[in-house]
Amino acid sequence: MCVKHLSGSLRVVVAFDSPRRAWILLVGRHDDDDQIMDIYAELYRVLGVDPPEAAGRLKPPCCDEAPDLPPLLGASLTDVLDRATKIRKTRRCP
Repeated sequence: MCVKHLSGSLRVVVAFDSPRRAWILLVGRHDDDDQIMDIYAELYRVLGVDPPEAAGRLKPPCCDEAPDLPPLLGASLTDVLDRATKIRKTRRCP
């Protein structure tokens, strides 16, 4: 997955299942003070994991304008997309 800064605190999280196919997983604000709306907190929820203590975030080589291809999730991306869909369905407004 790669995270790109769009404007100010706005971020986009993209996951790749092949070199020619990407999925936009999340678009949102990075706000460490709001763990409900923070894009990184939401990404951990979508992945179904808790962030390690004081882990920080490392970018894959593709995010630093290197010639490397992005990391591919392949078939495991289906699990991530299914989890994201379930989370989204529980947040629908009446």
